[in-house]
Amino acid sequence: MTTGSVSPRRADTRRNHERILVAAARSLARTGEVSFNAIAKQAEVGVGTVYRHFPTPEALILAVYQREVRHLVDVVPTLLRKHTPEKAFRIWTTDHLAHYMMTKRGLANALRTATASHGELPASAYEAMVGAVSTLLEANVEAGTIRAGLAPETVLRGLGGLLYLDPNSDWKSQTESLADLLWRGMRADGACQD
Repeated sequence: MTTGSVSPRRADTRRNHERILVAAARSLARTGEVSFNAIAKQAEVGVGTVYRHFPTPEALILAVYQREVRHLVDVVPTLLRKHTPEKAFRIWTTDHLAHYMMTKRGLANALRTATASHGELPASAYEAMVGAVSTLLEANVEAGTIRAGLAPETVLRGLGGLLYLDPNSDWKSQTESLADLLWRGMRADGACQD
């Protein structure tokens, strides 16, 4: 083994961990429930593997929540490198935040139960979300596409309507409509474009 290489077992452990989190997020978005047996089957691992990674449903629920938030924050710089600031905002809202909100809707009751036994959710999660929105807003202000002085907390509240998306409906066009409505209110020139 060379220096810096990852053992196959360690790489397999990380892959299993991620597959479990992805399966749990899907399950929570669809049903709002955590079944270790169903998650193991969907992740294509044994149920014992799920328990080794997450000894309790609460631990799994909190890990899913933290993974979803981390992804929302981490994807922003990549989107801004690849797209114009406006398009980055729209893609982040439609392709990333909407998925998170649908997962969170299913996750809400589970989170309440999990945090009741493990304390509060990390305040840093909300701060990280505000930071991601702030980064997108700053890039758009610099590009001249939105007006300055918008509070990221207000924009995040406006996007809170995504909590009502139904994953079994035409959620993508509904998300695009909400993003468009919000965008019109944030525009630099204040005019509506059709």
